[in-house]
Parts: sequence; structure tokens; C-alpha cells
Amino acid sequence: MAKPERPEVLAYIALGANLGDAQASVRAAMQRVAALPQTRLVASSSLYRTAPFEATGPDFINAVVAVSTRLNAPELLLNLQRLESGAGRERPYRNAPRTLDLDILFFGDASIASPALQVPHPRLWQRAFVLVPLAEIAPTRVNPAQLAAVATQSIERILLA
Repeated sequence: MAKPERPEVLAYIALGANLGDAQASVRAAMQRVAALPQTRLVASSSLYRTAPFEATGPDFINAVVAVSTRLNAPELLLNLQRLESGAGRERPYRNAPRTLDLDILFFGDASIASPALQVPHPRLWQRAFVLVPLAEIAPTRVNPAQLAAVATQSIERILLA
């Protein structure tokens, strides 16, 4: 008897980079996330330029994507970490500049607290570089008070030429 398929779960993933060609890295990562097994892209935000927040180095390029996936949360995390490694991600110290950073913000309505993964992402409400692109593709996930709380953080939407 065939094993039943897992139901699809809507997950939101933050993407960021501030080393190398960060715009190209984030755009390529969006495509790679969409190509993960049992996963399809539902929505992607614009790209945003932000000053480092609790980090160092050049400005970041950030975005958020929504995917529908049959992967469970640990499997999705493992696949995202493989994409980071493939993009040359190193972790010499906390909040170091990075070639690619991929974070699961939400995994359906799940609440996950493990040593490897916390969902919802524990610091997403403190970061304009997450909330602004998330609000663009999922306005019901972010309320005006949450956006107002990060309004002093510098963030600029990148317009396509």
C-alpha cells in the first residue's frame, strides 16, 4: 500500500545577502527555493536594500517568499541550509556578513521550538527587512502596529529597471 502524501503547508521564508552580488544571490536563491522537492513558489516580494541590523558589513538585499511544500519543517530547514552552503555561506560568528541567509518565518500555523528551529522566527517582529517584504506578499500576517514598531529602520524597495 502506498504511503499517503503529506498535506501541503504554506511556509514563508526570508532571504538575505550582503556579500558579493547580493541582488543576484537573492534572485537565484528564490529560484532554487522554488525548485526544492515537493515545493512550489506561491509568491515572492520585491527586493529591498537595508542597512545591516545587528550585523556588520555592506547593505543587505532582502526579500520574502511564500512556498507551498509537502516537506516537513526539519526537511525544509535542511534543504535551505544546503542552499546556503552551496552559495558559500560561512558562519564565523553570529550575524557575520553572508553570501546567503535563508530563514523560515512561518510554517503553516505551526509553533516549533527546537534547538535547530524556532517558528515563528523569534526575531521577525523586530526587523523591518523581514516585516516589510512579508507585508507585501502576506498583508494579513503583519499589522500596522508591527510595521510602525520598525518604521525607524532604513529600508528601500529596489525598483526593477
